[in-house]
Amino acid sequence: MRLFSTTTVIALLVSGQNALADVSGRVVAVTDGDTIKVLDTNQVQHKVRLTGIDAPERGQPFGTASRDYLASLVAGKEVRVESNKSDRYGRILGKVRVQPKNCPSCEKTLDANHAQLLAGMAWWYQYYAKEQPPEDRGRYEAAEDEARAIGRGLWS
Repeated sequence: MRLFSTTTVIALLVSGQNALADVSGRVVAVTDGDTIKVLDTNQVQHKVRLTGIDAPERGQPFGTASRDYLASLVAGKEVRVESNKSDRYGRILGKVRVQPKNCPSCEKTLDANHAQLLAGMAWWYQYYAKEQPPEDRGRYEAAEDEARAIGRGLWS
């Protein structure tokens, strides 16, 4: 049996942490209502799956509307993806932060994942709720409840 040196193990751990760190860059594509592509400053493209939500796929009812709404929030804009995980497809899983449309002097404070829920363009992904911070879990659940009660988007 071959053992790794301490230096090798530390290098592997550090490189793994860097691969799952936050990503900042410009959104170059909106695939659907919960998936985007971000080009970072090193010209590396990252596929990002918005966590905590699930949006209809292309061809499903509200699939196009969901994608278009997300595009109105993030397409061509600078974003910060808060992430500590990737999925089995190599996508970064994260919360996408963008500058609010109506506040050109603001930082990237708008949570696009949450905005999709409020607009009724996605469902709160309850299956993964335990992976969300408690404050996000409560906000996301309440956003879906509000969209449902008012009859927005998917709930119309």
